[in-house]
Amino acid sequence: MNETLVAQLGARRAHRRIPAGRILAWAALAVMLAITLTPLWIVLKTALTHSDDLYTQSTQLLPANTTLVNFKRVLGLLSTDESQASGGSGADINFLRALGNSMLFTSIIVVTQISCSAMAAYAFARLRFPGRQVLFGLFIGSMMVPSVVTFIPNFILMKELGWLNSMIGLVAPFCLMQGFSVFFLRQFFLSIPRDLEEAALLDGASHLYIFVRVILPLSLTPIVTIATLTGINMWNEFFWPYLVGNDEVHRVIPVALQAFKSQTPQGQPDWTGLMAATAISIVPTIVLLLAFGRRVVESVQFSGGK
Repeated sequence: MNETLVAQLGARRAHRRIPAGRILAWAALAVMLAITLTPLWIVLKTALTHSDDLYTQSTQLLPANTTLVNFKRVLGLLSTDESQASGGSGADINFLRALGNSMLFTSIIVVTQISCSAMAAYAFARLRFPGRQVLFGLFIGSMMVPSVVTFIPNFILMKELGWLNSMIGLVAPFCLMQGFSVFFLRQFFLSIPRDLEEAALLDGASHLYIFVRVILPLSLTPIVTIATLTGINMWNEFFWPYLVGNDEVHRVIPVALQAFKSQTPQGQPDWTGLMAATAISIVPTIVLLLAFGRRVVESVQFSGGK
């Protein structure tokens, strides 16, 4: 009897052993996570370090004396004299205005791009019209065109329209449909049963009514996914806003960070202030990922399966 119990316990222990492959996978994931989070921690650590202690504490994992003075400086809560007395370089950038410009820039693009892409994706998924396949192929082909190729034509167009140094000039090239957004949403719309639309058509509903009242409520997850990915990309967009809206009135966060780094009245960049501004700028991205990260993963997995 005892031998039987010992054998059963041994079998259970053997059954509970974690496979070596899973251990290696978790170890690789931990390494990649550490590589990803280390730069973020360096940014936060530098932002919480006084400029006088920046080089003396560069090898320490934690700052010896944490301070919020760097955040106060970049948010304009200190005067120029107080900023320089606390170790600032004297750079003067309105980060609050840049934050507002980035929020407005990102919000306009997300709303308009998602609206146009959703309507185009529904048309490609459900409507039948001449040249539908060719037109959809052109949208897919546009994904292979590097964005840098369109910068010069777009810049010339914005200049001829008189939209340089204006919010409309900043958002205009991004407001319409994007190839990936159309493809992504079309794949999901194809999975929605046609019976729902046919029943609505029999009741006299138009395609616009069906799209707004039937399709969109069923497609919140992929729409939130595209909105999140688009929002993160636009929040980090630098080159086009730098070309079109480099003046302080329309300057967005990435451009403001570059301008803050280049303003060095005392001969060297204000690294602690720059890292404090960078830490502030990545907060919206982290909030988006925490709020909608699971939906993004689920939606990508579903579209990949399709």
